[in-house]
Amino acid sequence: PEGLRYYVNSCNKETTWRRPSLSAEAPQRPLARPVTSLFKTHNISAHAIKPHVMFRLFYIILFYSRHCCYISVFLLFLLQINCVTFPLPGEGPEQQLLKPEEWSYCDYFWTDKKDPQGTTSVAGFEVLLQKQLKGKQMQKEMSEFIHERIKIEEEYAKNLSKLSLSPLAAQEEGTLGEAWTQLKKSLHDEAEVHLKFSNKLHSEVEKPLLTFRGDNFKKDLKKYDHHIADLRKQLASRYASVEKARKALADRQKDLEVKTQQLEIKLSNKTEEDIKKARRKSTQAGDDLMRCVDLYNQTQSKWFEEMVTTSMELEKLEVERIEWIQQHLRQYTTLRHETDMFNQSTVEPVDQLLQNVDPAKDRELWVKENKTGEVRPVDMDI
Repeated sequence: PEGLRYYVNSCNKETTWRRPSLSAEAPQRPLARPVTSLFKTHNISAHAIKPHVMFRLFYIILFYSRHCCYISVFLLFLLQINCVTFPLPGEGPEQQLLKPEEWSYCDYFWTDKKDPQGTTSVAGFEVLLQKQLKGKQMQKEMSEFIHERIKIEEEYAKNLSKLSLSPLAAQEEGTLGEAWTQLKKSLHDEAEVHLKFSNKLHSEVEKPLLTFRGDNFKKDLKKYDHHIADLRKQLASRYASVEKARKALADRQKDLEVKTQQLEIKLSNKTEEDIKKARRKSTQAGDDLMRCVDLYNQTQSKWFEEMVTTSMELEKLEVERIEWIQQHLRQYTTLRHETDMFNQSTVEPVDQLLQNVDPAKDRELWVKENKTGEVRPVDMDI
């Protein structure tokens, strides 16, 4: 919590976590300040310092320590991945989720990941877009599945209707004949039920699944993709500017150190005016670095805001897709139950007639219709 620092030897670039002895490591200079004087009264936690403030402090420390061989630098707990800045794992205060307890897209797709081949990185936002495209494809395949179901129903209805016209066993008579005739008629009625079922499947399930979010949907996704990708490109450009400015500052600082050393040990004819000029260039380089860092942070902040807004919009679209499919698949099951009920109604008359089948009654009816005479023969008298 008190912050960490390490020491950099500006002459040979040696670094150490322990404060070195100035007498042993470097020649004393008249204007040198104690190494720890900058930090004893400014022991600030690195966790509590915002990035742009940290860069300013870093520059100020460099500026005011230009006459020391060793300078003390705060350790910044930050990590750059593909030009995006993240805190180091386990460092800094714990980040709170934007939408806790919801597993929202806007909380879990900030970093990039390797593609299956491991050759390139895929942005987290691109993963969300692929989810939307996959959902569109699944919706299309569900529509194709229902279409195949409709074809089966239509073929079944056609075959049932054809079978209902069969002349087989048409000569059966009596109560059993009536039941048999009704059974064949029920096939025709059942065919009509299945035909109506297939028609409703087409209009109430297949077509809505097929037409939900038409071709413009992919165009809308491309707009999202291009917008976020452009922001990432801007961020990469800003990051490159920061690195360039950081190198320029280091070069100016090194030049200032060399000229200061040469003046102090009288190895050249450099004048104090040359030192002032080098110092001004160093100061300007520091200002340029701070400006580049500010621009980078502004761009990253804009990307962050657009990522949150757009990912939540994609999340909303996914919820709508799932609820839409759920609604029409439930319609499928409703129609299927109705078909079963109608099919049952076509069979009920057959059941009733079969219950009324009476062999004795059939025999009576047949006899009445086909009898040839009621007088019975008797024995002949001799």
